[in-house]
Amino acid sequence: MSSYLFKRMLTMIITIIGVSVLVFLIIHLIPGNPINHILGDYATEESIKELEVRLGLDRSIPAQYFSYMLNAVQGDLGTSYITGYTVVEEILNRIPITAQLALYSMIFGSVTGIAIGVLAAVKKNTIYDQLAMLLALVGISAPGFWIALFLILLFSYQLSIFPISGYSGFYSLVLPSLTLGLGTAGSIARMTRSSMLDVIKQDYIRTAKAKGAGLYRLVFRHSLQNAIIPVVTLIGMQFGYLMAGAVVTETVFALPGLGSLIVSAISTRDIPTVQGLLLFMAAMIIIVNFVVDLLYTKLDPRIQYE
Repeated sequence: MSSYLFKRMLTMIITIIGVSVLVFLIIHLIPGNPINHILGDYATEESIKELEVRLGLDRSIPAQYFSYMLNAVQGDLGTSYITGYTVVEEILNRIPITAQLALYSMIFGSVTGIAIGVLAAVKKNTIYDQLAMLLALVGISAPGFWIALFLILLFSYQLSIFPISGYSGFYSLVLPSLTLGLGTAGSIARMTRSSMLDVIKQDYIRTAKAKGAGLYRLVFRHSLQNAIIPVVTLIGMQFGYLMAGAVVTETVFALPGLGSLIVSAISTRDIPTVQGLLLFMAAMIIIVNFVVDLLYTKLDPRIQYE
């Protein structure tokens, strides 16, 4: 186990370094100068050069990268060009809302998706199966912004149940969580159905049925427990989808989370904030998938890491 953990940690570090290089190069190759956003269009040549030197933008890209990574490993992701706050402070101020949104979306998507997938597998080739897969297809195919606007129209304008935008507590996250959770539920439902159908064909399921196992025990104890590994893998992968989807969803619902922060940072060419946020999101996705891999041993004792 210790050998496996060492290899995984090494792989995670290499992956984060690779992501940091890619993000750094892409951001610095995008046309546009952040100095113009800071000083405005009427800045003098002297003030522009002075600010470039102060921010380190006069150095070569490799020199800027190594300086940035040297500070990053010490917990310093830079300072925002626009707000003047450190990127770490910006992340800590915004992450509670994004974390709640991701958690609620994942709970809704996982519970709903597994329930629909199990129903579709148990009722294979019936109207329930067809309806369940139709709902899953709609959840996967419908764009997030379209779902968001539909939910706003129905639950905010027509029924006046939930707020349209902004953050004022749990109720402000219901519609955004549904927006993100529907796409997640669709993917999980299809995976659950497929995995359940593979397990149901196995000999031990027929043996349990012949011994008189009840429907509940047959479905949840024997079938779902052995079919859950691919579903858990997908749930871990969906975390990345939630982080990406949060950018659009938080913008539509005007939530002050990481998604809206990165949109604002990109529009103003706030390079340290964009770099820090992308690096942080990449690290979170890598860590979540690592935790999912460790969960395999708990869900299936036959899996052992050596």
